[in-house]
Amino acid sequence: MAGYSKLNRRSDQRKAMLRDLVTALIIHGRITTTETKAKELQRLADKMVTLGKKNTLASRRQAARTVRFLDAGNDQNALQKLFSDIAPRFTDRPGGYTRVYKMGPRRGDATPMAIIEFVE
Repeated sequence: MAGYSKLNRRSDQRKAMLRDLVTALIIHGRITTTETKAKELQRLADKMVTLGKKNTLASRRQAARTVRFLDAGNDQNALQKLFSDIAPRFTDRPGGYTRVYKMGPRRGDATPMAIIEFVE
């Protein structure tokens, strides 16, 4: 077993999609997606918050490989928001920074949907 879901995509497409999803989660704080994508995203988002908690130059560079440089408002990009706003909220929390709420099936193709958000 590989340890992750392939999500019916080639590796380059899968990595690009997960980068987009983790960046959107950092910017918006909550997104709606399919259950399988949310479960894969949860692993990646928790790793990004752990890097943000370290707050070293090396951890910023590692996170910059994954998080896209999109505008997050307040003259910040998504990477700056991760390190200055999101990671300090979880300094005394050892893990489990995101939660996944299951929703009903999507209208049209009945794919199970979920909401993923940062824990308060």
